[in-house]
Amino acid sequence: MAIRDILVVPDPVLKQVSQPVERVDDDLRALMDDMLETMYDAPGIGLAAIQIGVAKQVIVMDLAGPDEPKQPRYFVNPQILTTSDDTLPYEEGCLSVPDIYDEVERPSKVTLKYLNYQGEEVVEEAEGLYAVCIQHEMDHLKGVLFIDYLSRLKRDRAVAKVKKQARAA
Repeated sequence: MAIRDILVVPDPVLKQVSQPVERVDDDLRALMDDMLETMYDAPGIGLAAIQIGVAKQVIVMDLAGPDEPKQPRYFVNPQILTTSDDTLPYEEGCLSVPDIYDEVERPSKVTLKYLNYQGEEVVEEAEGLYAVCIQHEMDHLKGVLFIDYLSRLKRDRAVAKVKKQARAA
């Protein structure tokens, strides 16, 4: 396993649309292992492959709290089948937009379908933080960042702040 570099705005790779994966094999599992290690190191709760420059429909996630055992999850070719009418505002952040947080409103429940680490198809419901996180990460697969939901002014300020931090580093 290896820790990979996480791309940050305004890197144009983050705007690429990720491609479906043909099959879950050892190479893909190695990518998912690297993604998980990268996410834990950052630290974060979710990471899409495009955030490390790989345009494949792959996401890793772990919503366990700091005092809980790790609960890694893997999503290959995830699809949202249904969304609830009710929405949930949630203050989101992103490893590709470091130190920027803002409220985004998303459906509070979704039904999703994906392939897991073993390549088995899973269909399940997600709600609360799980629903928010999977929608956030799936947006990455379409080249969408959470700041794209903000006003142009807030989005421009966020990108400018990230650029300024990068220059100072």
